[in-house]
Amino acid sequence: MADKYDDYREALVVEEDTIWPAGVEVADKAKTHRALHDSADQCAGMEYVRLYTGFCRKITASAEDIQRVS
Repeated sequence: MADKYDDYREALVVEEDTIWPAGVEVADKAKTHRALHDSADQCAGMEYVRLYTGFCRKITASAEDIQRVS
């Protein structure tokens, strides 16, 4: 379930995770991962997973998200 961008939770993000779409080739996953998480407020499939030490920002990337940051 997608969450809305939350400034409070963003301040407590200690991990980042990206779920890549099947069938979509990504040339440079590290660069695309960084770009997606830098613009997390624009990603449709984002959720915050509660951890003991804070939150993990988990982005389920769509083909449109990848195209937007490329």
